[in-house]
Amino acid sequence: MAVIEAEGLVKTYHPRGAPPVHALAGLDLQVPEGTVLGLLGPNGAGKTTAVKVLTTLIRPDAGTARVDGVDVLTRGADVRAMIGVSGQYAAVDENLTAFENLDMVGRLYHMGRRASRARADELIATFGLTEARDRAVKGFSGGMRRRIDLAGALVARPRVLFLDEPTTGLDPRSRLGLWDVITQLVTEGTTVLLTTQYLEEADRLADDIAVIDGGTVIARGTADELKSSIGGHRVEVALVRDADAPAVRGILERVGTTSPAVSSDGRTLSVQVDDGPRALAAVVGELTAAGVELHDAGMRRPTLDDVFLRLTGHGTDDGDRDEGERPAEPASEAGTDPARAATADPPPSAEPRPSDHPRRDARRAAS
Repeated sequence: MAVIEAEGLVKTYHPRGAPPVHALAGLDLQVPEGTVLGLLGPNGAGKTTAVKVLTTLIRPDAGTARVDGVDVLTRGADVRAMIGVSGQYAAVDENLTAFENLDMVGRLYHMGRRASRARADELIATFGLTEARDRAVKGFSGGMRRRIDLAGALVARPRVLFLDEPTTGLDPRSRLGLWDVITQLVTEGTTVLLTTQYLEEADRLADDIAVIDGGTVIARGTADELKSSIGGHRVEVALVRDADAPAVRGILERVGTTSPAVSSDGRTLSVQVDDGPRALAAVVGELTAAGVELHDAGMRRPTLDDVFLRLTGHGTDDGDRDEGERPAEPASEAGTDPARAATADPPPSAEPRPSDHPRRDARRAAS
């Protein structure tokens, strides 16, 4: 059963003095219960606009959307009562403590003083913030702010969680910590729509990945299915001397099926090929004959980055700033308070249990 459904979503922005921006162009999505759908795409692809429509913050120009069978356009208040939302930036009160922020969210959900305080302490422990419980958030690191923001989205124990690039700007350690929390939530039955620019994040967390570009889904499948769909392998060469890079690039261009990719330090080059073993042997032979000294050379499986480049012709960090920068247009129906829409947050969370296994394997084992 699909808990999150979207059909034919269309949204066009009309910025003053600029051409129209077609953020969504007939977007279709389905997210089965208790799974993670990773929505992968570059800035400007439509990811944030899709989340804003599904969480009732803006209205689409056309199309339909439902969360757990409830129409997003006509029953926005009911949708907001069942979902949790964590956006790209931590939405917390800087002057309140971690405990006060979470307690405030509980009160807004009419949980009652005792229940709200107990839930706040439970989440503070879950997110490893016990020592910072009574400190003002303005003194928190970026990773701590993201954790308290995600905790706020979980106060009311919603069944459905929308995460819009939740680990943007975090250091690797903080990112791994949030991944563990998300993994445990889904193991316990939460349904998650995750937007991300991080290919590793989608590979690690998502049951299915929908690649979005130009406001529409251009491919969907598991990470393995998407990698298999483009076929071939990747030949990768690590150089000892930067000066050899131009010669290596020329050789890779001759054997590859795509343009060579170059690492940020300029010393690792790779290219996708059809016949991995033969291409690797040819590359190593030519480089040896040319006197190029190698640190390493090998054959790699396709990555999600390869998939994305093949499908869209550019990387996930390309494109304009995301359409989500535009101010929200509340999708309010009669009697709905737009301010409440802006504070819509929350999903279920039994106390997370540590796991050394990826969530997909854990859930399969449990079933």
